[in-house]
Amino acid sequence: MKKVLFIDTVHPYLCKELQNEGYTCFEGYDLNEKDIIEQHHDAYGLVIRSRIRINANFLSYFNNLTFIARAGSGMENIDINYANSKNILPINASEGNKQAVAEHALSMLLSLFNNLNKADGEVKKGIWRREENRGIELSGKTVGIIGYGNNGSALAKLLSGFDTKVLAYDKYKRKYTSKYAIESDMQTIFEQTDILSLHIPLSEETQHLVNDRFLKQFHKPIYLINTSRGPCLDTKSLVANLKSGKVIGACLDVLEHEKTSFENLSKQTTELKQLLDSDKIILSPHIAGWTKESELKIAQVLLRKIIAHKT
Repeated sequence: MKKVLFIDTVHPYLCKELQNEGYTCFEGYDLNEKDIIEQHHDAYGLVIRSRIRINANFLSYFNNLTFIARAGSGMENIDINYANSKNILPINASEGNKQAVAEHALSMLLSLFNNLNKADGEVKKGIWRREENRGIELSGKTVGIIGYGNNGSALAKLLSGFDTKVLAYDKYKRKYTSKYAIESDMQTIFEQTDILSLHIPLSEETQHLVNDRFLKQFHKPIYLINTSRGPCLDTKSLVANLKSGKVIGACLDVLEHEKTSFENLSKQTTELKQLLDSDKIILSPHIAGWTKESELKIAQVLLRKIIAHKT
C-alpha cells in the first residue's frame, strides 16, 4: 500500500487523483508530531505546507518514506540533506503559485505608488484629498530582481507591460536568456535600481541578506518588495533606512517575526510596531501565493511530480 499522509490541507484534487493512481490517502491535519510518528510511520509519502518541521529526528522514524511534497515553494522547514541521504525526494510546487506571487507583488507596489490604501481610508471617513494623494508612475523605473526563478521571472514578465527596465541577479544562474529582464550583477543593481524585489529562499546564506550595509550600497533611494521570506530582510535595518530616506517605501507580504508555520506573528518588537504604524509600508499576511487558482495549480504540480517519482 502506497500510503500518503496529508499533514496540511491541500486542494482536494491532489488526494482524489492520487487515489485514482493507486495511492491511499490519510488526513492528519490535527495530529502533532508524536501522533504522526506513532500512527503513520509507515507512510510512503508526506504532503505538507509548514505546520511541522520535517527535521532529521522526525524523518528517522519513517522507513518507507520516498517523498515529501511541499504545497508551496519554500523548503526551509525540511532537512533536505538528511532526506536526500535517505533517498527521500523533497518536492515543491513553486511553479503553481508563481503567477499569484507576481501579481500580488505588482498590486502592492501600484497601491503604494498611488496611495490607494491611504486614499481609500480617507474617502470612507469623508476626507477628500487629491493633491496629498498624488501618485507616481511605474513607467520609466528600473526594477532590480534578486532571485530569478519561478517567482522572479513571473514578475519580470508582468513588468514588461509597464515600460520598466528590469535587472535580474541570481547567484546560481548564468547565461539565462529572457526577453523580460537583463541578466545583471549586484553592482549594477546597486547603481541603477529604483525598486528592489526579493525572490529568494530562506537559508543561512540569505538570513538578513538585506541589512543596513546592503541597503546603504544603493546609489538612489529605493522602494523595496519582499514576497519571499521575512527573515531575509532585517527589520531594524529597514526601519533605520526608512527614517534616513534610503528606503522610500516597502511592500511586505512577509515579516521577520512570523511563526514558522506562518499563521501569525511570533512576537512584536519596537521596530515591527513602527512598520505597522508607517504610511510608507503596505502589508499583507503572507498571502502572495494564495489565490483560488494557485491552490489548484499547486495540487496539479505536486501530482505531476509525485507520479513522475513512482518507484
